[in-house]
Amino acid sequence: MLRSHDRIDKPETRVIAVLDLHKIPYRLLPHSREVFTVEEAAEQREVFMDEMVKAILLRDKKRRYVMTCVRGDMRVHTKAVRAVLAPEFQRLQFASAEEIKEITGSVKGAVAPVDLPSDVRIVFDEAIVLCENVNLSSGHPAMGLEMKESDLIALCKPIIAPIAEEVI
Repeated sequence: MLRSHDRIDKPETRVIAVLDLHKIPYRLLPHSREVFTVEEAAEQREVFMDEMVKAILLRDKKRRYVMTCVRGDMRVHTKAVRAVLAPEFQRLQFASAEEIKEITGSVKGAVAPVDLPSDVRIVFDEAIVLCENVNLSSGHPAMGLEMKESDLIALCKPIIAPIAEEVI
């Protein structure tokens, strides 16, 4: 069973605060150094890429945001995301580092789909629901976390749709 790891110094992040507030079990996974890519994080945590959740913030031309999540071994297919959100969202592009910090409270590369403003849409790729446990960022680049996929889905309440494509 996953539990909060009291022996590890927990970073004070919005992600961890929300998980603790809702009493959602998780396991902290410290890194030996700060990491900013899913590949580095998987290596530091010694987990497979398909257990990682890659959270990518997109925006449209009207500066409306959507948080997309795919497995670590996949990439977001922006046209598929746009199709899921059509006709509301058009011309999706990656948010800037400044926008990521403003919207998520985390730096680029340490983003999780937790505690987002209410107007940010959340879309998970359908492959995420096939995982029992998922690894994601704690909101701090030197610490990841593992939690049950079902708890992440219940917390984020995402749209679930086929939005990923294989990394070539």
